[in-house]
Amino acid sequence: MKNTYNINKPIGILGVGSFGTVLANIIAEKYNVLVYARKSSSLHDINQLKFHRGIVIHPNVTATDDISHIAHQCDIIFPVVPSYAFRAVIQEIEPFLTSNHILIHGTKGFDVVKDIDNPEEKIYPSDILTMSELIENQTPVYRVGCMSGPNLSKEIASHQPAATVVASKFKEVIQIGTQVLHNERFQVFGSYDIKGIELAGIFKNYIAIAAGASSGIGLGENVKALLITRGIAEMIEIGKFLNVDAKSFLGLAGIGDLVATCNSPLSRNYTVGYRIAKGEKLEDVIASMNEAAEGINTVKVIKNLSETMNISAPLVHIIHKVIFENYPLEQGIKILMRLNAGFDVSF
Repeated sequence: MKNTYNINKPIGILGVGSFGTVLANIIAEKYNVLVYARKSSSLHDINQLKFHRGIVIHPNVTATDDISHIAHQCDIIFPVVPSYAFRAVIQEIEPFLTSNHILIHGTKGFDVVKDIDNPEEKIYPSDILTMSELIENQTPVYRVGCMSGPNLSKEIASHQPAATVVASKFKEVIQIGTQVLHNERFQVFGSYDIKGIELAGIFKNYIAIAAGASSGIGLGENVKALLITRGIAEMIEIGKFLNVDAKSFLGLAGIGDLVATCNSPLSRNYTVGYRIAKGEKLEDVIASMNEAAEGINTVKVIKNLSETMNISAPLVHIIHKVIFENYPLEQGIKILMRLNAGFDVSF
């Protein structure tokens, strides 16, 4: 590999959910890994049992509950925590970060300064931050990246081949991220359009909810294909208002991730849609899940943003009706079929 870097220090990971755990194992094949875990049970599982979330932990992985230790020991850190907790974790580690650090996050969600549950609030583009923008705003770190793609944790944990995109404005971050992550089962592609890659990973979550719901009521692959392709068009339309080029939605982190999450019961967002379609209440589905389905909040944010900015986003409005307003999914599909179709590809 060209432009390899001498990495003597351990690689840090913030968060030991399913993806954080498999990410630690990927990196541990070549480097020592130091992961941050709040719960004593997680520390015990990782350090003593070497078994966490149903995954055998690589010997090179060590857990700590001291976040300052991560910052002091690691120059390269991967924050992989849910979007609702991301700001708090970044603020916790911020006093120990310097401009020498590199942060590459793996979180597919928004940080929103407004109350997304308040229908009186109007959300504007300036009210929404991606995780890379949050890191840049809250810390002295300027070499920031993200990783995003069709990365279903259970498949990676079972050593199945997969790939991801490492995006950053800095070539060095892409090269280091590739060096750290790439192995014979995990391919890494690069992109300079970090915001586009982040938005692709965020937007696809609400399309996955729709795909899961369509499967839940027994609809076939034709409808799913309609949802995926109309979803891509809608993602691109929203992206225009957030100053993102359409090309970002057409690669591995866009179409690739969309196809994976819209077709797999391993996807949390797909599962949410499926279970709601089977008659479960949203609050019961959320309560029974071990980890967050980012698409739930994404639906709220994009629905509000589209209304505020007069963006055409019929699919997100239908999904919002179904999961938050007890609207029958069958009626939602009928609305979708009655829309003025227009041209197939207009972007």
